[in-house]
Amino acid sequence: MSLYCGTICRRKSFWCYRLLSTYVNKTRYLFELKEDDEACRKARQTGVFYLFHDLAPLLQTSGRQYLVPRLSRAELERLLGKFGQDSQRIEDSVLIGCSNQREAWFALDLEPEVETELGGSFVSLRRALSQLSSMDSSLLFTARALLHWHDGHQFCSKSGQPTKKNVAGSKRVCPSNNIIYYPQMAPVVITLVTDGARCLLARQSSFPKGLYSALAGFCDIGESVEEAIRREVAEEVGLEVENLQYSTSQHWPFPNSSLMIACHATVKPGQTEIQVNLRELEAAAWFSLDEVAAALMRKGSFIEQQSDALPLLLPPKLAVAHHMIKTWVETQTCSSLAA
Repeated sequence: MSLYCGTICRRKSFWCYRLLSTYVNKTRYLFELKEDDEACRKARQTGVFYLFHDLAPLLQTSGRQYLVPRLSRAELERLLGKFGQDSQRIEDSVLIGCSNQREAWFALDLEPEVETELGGSFVSLRRALSQLSSMDSSLLFTARALLHWHDGHQFCSKSGQPTKKNVAGSKRVCPSNNIIYYPQMAPVVITLVTDGARCLLARQSSFPKGLYSALAGFCDIGESVEEAIRREVAEEVGLEVENLQYSTSQHWPFPNSSLMIACHATVKPGQTEIQVNLRELEAAAWFSLDEVAAALMRKGSFIEQQSDALPLLLPPKLAVAHHMIKTWVETQTCSSLAA
């Protein structure tokens, strides 16, 4: 659905209406809320609130899925009052989005006792990934990242003085020198390496048992994405890659905000012998199309499957690594059928 803007333009002897899409309309509204404190305060009166405690969102169980409860301003004030908390706590909330109808959405970190009153519990977002919808997870990713950033940027890195957030929480300002701090993401390259018939997957010791994923690492200062990919693959598995192709990107809030830049790459001819850097990885291996396709078909959360002898397990569907691996399987399958 689109909205007509009142602006009319003259073009080639006829009048035309400029079409303003719902997306543009919503985006400009969010920009206004971030830049205009008074407008954001007004929006907070009629907005809804997502609750967190220690960066874990409040979730309600519905079968094997999680529901994400939202509270109105009036409901939140009643809840705070019941537990003897000042309604001024609402000032700590951060703007995380809005609906097409301009209903503003906020996130707020509270004390844990409120969970029983709302019939839910505060659940680690990482553990809840496989039981959330993509829309809910994206919103909660944003909320967790912003709340975490504000918690870690209470003071100015130059003056040492306390910083103050604007109403929306889109920035913090040092009153002593007017330095403005904005939330930032660290660029991370995540690369699915193939040799034409197989893909290379690796695991860290912190992964759940049996879980393998694509190679990933932070971009160094001064590096391009291409340079970061080549360096990371060389560092971690001792291989050189070529034919780099961008795939997609994703915001990932664990443990801090990262922009995952997903790419595909192939190893140079004759370079398939893996030399694992044990400072970076626990293991790495080549996997066939059949092995990876079978892993994609497996149901259930990898977190729940903690036996001693596990088959290959892959990242949850909401992770960009899962998308990359699935794309590779589909491409290889189509190529096999065409041949």
